[in-house]
Amino acid sequence: MRTIPDTIKQLLIINVLFFIGSQFLGDFSNDLLALHYFENDKFIVTQVFTHMFMHGNLYHIIFNMIGLWMFGSPLVQMWGKNKFLFFYFSAGLGAASLQLFVYYLEIQSVFSLVEPNGVSFETLKIILSEGSYNPSILQYISEENLTSAYSTYNTTLVGASGAIYGVLVAFAFSFPNSELMLLFPPIPIKAKFLVPGLILMDLFFGFSSFSLGPIAHFAHVGGALSGFIMVWYWRRNQFNGNRWN
Repeated sequence: MRTIPDTIKQLLIINVLFFIGSQFLGDFSNDLLALHYFENDKFIVTQVFTHMFMHGNLYHIIFNMIGLWMFGSPLVQMWGKNKFLFFYFSAGLGAASLQLFVYYLEIQSVFSLVEPNGVSFETLKIILSEGSYNPSILQYISEENLTSAYSTYNTTLVGASGAIYGVLVAFAFSFPNSELMLLFPPIPIKAKFLVPGLILMDLFFGFSSFSLGPIAHFAHVGGALSGFIMVWYWRRNQFNGNRWN
């Protein structure tokens, strides 16, 4: 642990503490700290930050923390604490923003089908929050579409994955020829090839009906895009570490 920058240690500790606490508090911590869809009554502005420290299960937090340690440590050493933290949380906010925007588009597509028939958005919100599909609403939209919208309206985002995707992009920018070992298959691959490949996979799963599980693929893309924009801007404008001391 002595070789890990203090900033990374502190982020690891905070994530672990949040995870342990959530195991005891259960649904209460999820309602309060996980990120809800912004038009849901459970949405709280602070959730855009707190959700980055929440994780769904042990595997989720282990993989995210390994990524934070592996790819975040050299960036902290290169940038310093303040610049890295700004980058990390900005990437996390970018990730949440894109995923919430995708949710918004899905909800609005459902509303566009029922609005011409006199169903207000407030009525639709009640239907989606309660999950009670009365026969009148099913005249205008399929139950499958309503079920999908209900899931979107009531879903929650948790995890540091979006922020870590930003870190991955910054790592690939800074150390493009670093060789990383894949797990399946166990072969080395350079960062400049691996990271774009991961993003393309998320785009594929995000736009298709296939998925590897309850993963917010567009949050990954949003974090990566935010990270790319920041690194590109900093390089173009020569934002060196001294400006962040």
